[in-house]
Amino acid sequence: RGPFLMRALLQRVTRASVTVDGQVVGRIGHGFVVLLGITQADTRAEAEWVAAKIAGLRVFDDDAGKMNLSLADVGGALLVVSQFTLYGDARKGRRPSFSDAAAPEHAEPLVDWFVDCLRRAGFTVATGVFGAHMEVAIHNDGPVTLLVEK
Repeated sequence: RGPFLMRALLQRVTRASVTVDGQVVGRIGHGFVVLLGITQADTRAEAEWVAAKIAGLRVFDDDAGKMNLSLADVGGALLVVSQFTLYGDARKGRRPSFSDAAAPEHAEPLVDWFVDCLRRAGFTVATGVFGAHMEVAIHNDGPVTLLVEK
């Protein structure tokens, strides 16, 4: 296995939505937007690990204003959007290479598995539409943005 891993760019939000062809297809209030990148070598094991890591992160403020509460503690939801461009390599030239991103037939089932892991853990999860052109409205809270990799 190479150095490339499943990648989730996580943003704490007050609200977020995804629109496809003028229709809102996913919307959440308080919680996380997860922009999820899948590589060719990723398996269900990576999806499960990343989902569990995100579910347990303590990045919501407690009564003292300290990041000490998890998504479950605050009753938050998730909006998961597949994003192969997280693996854009722009080190050479002016057009990024996406050769490290998984092909759609490999990535889509892993995105679905990732979402299923979070739903089985009891979370409300909204999604975008795999492979579609999406308009994502993110109201970052903080801002708080983390990169989670496995």
